[in-house]
Amino acid sequence: MQAIQGSYRGLGLLLDLNWDRAFFVMAIATALSAGAFVASF
Repeated sequence: MQAIQGSYRGLGLLLDLNWDRAFFVMAIATALSAGAFVASF
């Protein structure tokens, strides 16, 4: 049980550290998709 809690806490810490990076990647992907959508017209 403690191992599960420890890995869950580690996963939460990893998400906290990399949240801004993941958001940045999603923003770039959204911008590229929007650009392709606009360019298709």
